[in-house]
Amino acid sequence: MAPLIDPDLTNLDRRILITGGVRSGKSRYAETLLADCQEVTYIAAGPPPDPAVDAEWAARIANHQARRASHWQTLETTDVAGALRSVSGAILIDCLGTWLTALIDQLGTWEQPLDSWQGEFQDQLEDLVKAWRERRGLAIAVTNEVGWGLVSPFRSGRVFAELLGLVNQDMAAASDEVIMIIAGRALRL
Repeated sequence: MAPLIDPDLTNLDRRILITGGVRSGKSRYAETLLADCQEVTYIAAGPPPDPAVDAEWAARIANHQARRASHWQTLETTDVAGALRSVSGAILIDCLGTWLTALIDQLGTWEQPLDSWQGEFQDQLEDLVKAWRERRGLAIAVTNEVGWGLVSPFRSGRVFAELLGLVNQDMAAASDEVIMIIAGRALRL
């Protein structure tokens, strides 16, 4: 898959949000945009894999790790805003959905009424968007579109879809470019 942006633009200040469905090729596409960059930090924004708990998730993470260029640095953190402020070079955040999952876990609020913790969530989101907007250099964030399928019968699934929709809207508004990946094909939005 050929990147949409000119490789000569990789040194400019540019924030690109890449979205699409699960297993659509988002991460692979994002990696192609950074292929020629000498300094890249891959921000793994979710919980670390634990093969004893979820072997399938651990295998997916291992696959992502094997694809990365050997000179890329990996930073496993849920403090994505802090990483955006402190890391130099190009950045790839993968992904905002796992960041949100970790945030809800940290807040301990999967089954709590949204109004009891929405303020704390909003503060975290605003901090992330502010750091994203202020970021200098090439920054790419990958996220999922989860609201196109069936409505989850579980409260936690509905809360996740609602909050990720808010995350995606705010991050898209703060981005220079938004690209949707469908069936491995990139579409500029």
